[in-house]
Amino acid sequence: MSVIVSLMGALLLLAAPANAAAPSSTGPASSASAGPCVLPKASDDDTISIIGRICDRRESPAAPVEGVEFTVEDSSGNPVGEATSAADGTFEVPLPGTSVENLGKEFVVLIDEESLPEGAALTNGEDLERSVRISFDNDVSITFPVGENPNSVSGKMTQAVQLVVGGLVFSVLLAMAALGLSVIFGTTGLTNFSHGELITFGAVVAYAVDQLPGAIRIGGVNLSVVFAVLAAFIISGAFGWVNDAALWKPLRRRGTGVIAMMIVSIGLSIFLRNIFQYFSGAQSRNLSQYTAVNPWEIGPILITSRDVIVIIVGVLVLVATTSLLQFTRLGKATRAVADNPALSASTGINVERVISVVWIGGTALAGLSGALLALTQGFDYQIGFKILLLVFAATVLGGLGTIWGAIIGAFFVGIFTELTTLFVPAEFKFVGALLVLIIVLLIRPQGLLGKAQRVG
Repeated sequence: MSVIVSLMGALLLLAAPANAAAPSSTGPASSASAGPCVLPKASDDDTISIIGRICDRRESPAAPVEGVEFTVEDSSGNPVGEATSAADGTFEVPLPGTSVENLGKEFVVLIDEESLPEGAALTNGEDLERSVRISFDNDVSITFPVGENPNSVSGKMTQAVQLVVGGLVFSVLLAMAALGLSVIFGTTGLTNFSHGELITFGAVVAYAVDQLPGAIRIGGVNLSVVFAVLAAFIISGAFGWVNDAALWKPLRRRGTGVIAMMIVSIGLSIFLRNIFQYFSGAQSRNLSQYTAVNPWEIGPILITSRDVIVIIVGVLVLVATTSLLQFTRLGKATRAVADNPALSASTGINVERVISVVWIGGTALAGLSGALLALTQGFDYQIGFKILLLVFAATVLGGLGTIWGAIIGAFFVGIFTELTTLFVPAEFKFVGALLVLIIVLLIRPQGLLGKAQRVG
């Protein structure tokens, strides 16, 4: 573990200078230095605003468009606000009334086509009039790209490659969470529905450490977020030990069945989710660094140093974990307990100790996944709950209880989920992955790498 921690610190240290210029303040007006065509951050005030940015994709990299006029109307056609895009292409239109009053309402964002630069046109002509429904009490972010239509054949190919890159980042994080769930199921037989909250716990811990007064600097470089992620990894491991020692071990000693324990895990999930909401609030939050990073251009593909580091760290963690399970005495003992706990105990293996270590490792993996999710896309108190179905899908698709199955399933689900946005709205991207899961399980119920005797 210490090797992984050292590598993570070194890699993020390399990225730190590139992100030193990233803005730490919030709000559209403050995002001018965030790099071209990066969505402004939502504010934490009580007013809901429609915020966004208009960018010209004909430039490389995409350039902000200044001076475009926006009008927001309510559902009755009455204007409620106007704005003009600033030098960084951002605009903000605060909506009248409180956030509660605006929930469920629909507004229309109109663009004055005459204010677009000469020769410029929106990528999607229908964006000149876009409807926005207020579903949450947060600011609503939208973008208006200018330039080539990505629905052209060449645009589709470029978009597909770009989505695969994004899918790889998400898959690595999904794989760590799925691996944690899989090893816990393999050794205890518990289908842990509170695993999503273990992911959220890592994000919350990383955010809490990041918000501590002062900054952790090494060689003049601010590494507060690096240490926040490492703290989330370690504290999550400790949280896993507490989970097992305080709840699951007593239940095992009483001979509680796996169905009853599964129901307990559902209750624990609801309890933890409410605790997270109480302490962190319901709004989305971001870590103080690496949230807005200037992307590298590799041909038409954009990728950030943050994404590359997340992929490298994730792959190293997965390799270290699988190697630990495959080649060490602890790993062999873990696999023995997963195959037959009673026989393992008769050969001198301390089954309870192995299960305790598995809880520590599985929860640490989930916590690290949550912390890196918070780093790459922000988080709220439901972030783990939102991806729990995908974690289950990856684990079951690969073969419940199998190490490599969880990883392969996670990469399949993660990349497929992102690619489906080529053809369906992003709001429905999880549906395709779950549909494939159902089809695969109809054909091969034990999953891709699972053993038939595990079913039932």
